[in-house]
Amino acid sequence: MFHNFHILSLSSYAFNLFFASAGMLSSLVMFFKFGLYELFIFTLFSVLFISFAWGKDIAMEGLSGYHNFFVMDGFKFGVILFVFSEFMFFFCIFWTFFDAALVPVHELGETWSPFGMHLVNPFGVPLFNTIILLSSGVTVTWAHHSLLSNKSCTNSMILTCLLAAYFTGIQLMEYMEASFSIADGVFGSIFYLSTGFHGIHVLCGGLFLAFNFLRLLKNHFNYNHHLGLEFAILYWHFVDVVWLFLFVFVYWWSY
Repeated sequence: MFHNFHILSLSSYAFNLFFASAGMLSSLVMFFKFGLYELFIFTLFSVLFISFAWGKDIAMEGLSGYHNFFVMDGFKFGVILFVFSEFMFFFCIFWTFFDAALVPVHELGETWSPFGMHLVNPFGVPLFNTIILLSSGVTVTWAHHSLLSNKSCTNSMILTCLLAAYFTGIQLMEYMEASFSIADGVFGSIFYLSTGFHGIHVLCGGLFLAFNFLRLLKNHFNYNHHLGLEFAILYWHFVDVVWLFLFVFVYWWSY
């Protein structure tokens, strides 16, 4: 029977990615408890390889003409739901943060941040990282505008990917130089939970942008058909907004 939707063939990508992701999360326990990083590196590359292969197949489906307007509407609705789920995830983290910060318990000295902790200066590395991330938001918007104007956006996409990688490197440096760990009370737990998960989202968003940049070099996009790139740009702006809230409350207000 004729219909306007693309029926997917049997695929093992979701099954394989589930077990690779579960293995990566389990390997983090081994890393933090015993310092064994080999398993984490292996599972991380497994997740990246499966994600790349899956994305390549989706891109080939689109180039083969399977992604008509009805299918693209489904993609848009799915991405909206995905971004909303990410919003709720960080909403829960901020709920935990404000629950601990606005009514600090006796064990914390009834003050926020906990007395005696040497916190990260918000006007040092965090402010620098804020400038980097906001700059990447400008460059990715510049890339989108150039593509809509049927102009080359190669330079702006390269700059965006470089800024994303630079942000991740600076974040890792901040973690290595911090005077407290995730085990140092509720503040340490919330600090590393919130900034750490945001860092993972920056890494994933940067890889998403890099994947679409490769597609751009392969001439998969034009000025009126670049849905995959628009999804990556939307996700990147979401990452930018979350970081602004982290900087204002977790870094600045808590200092």
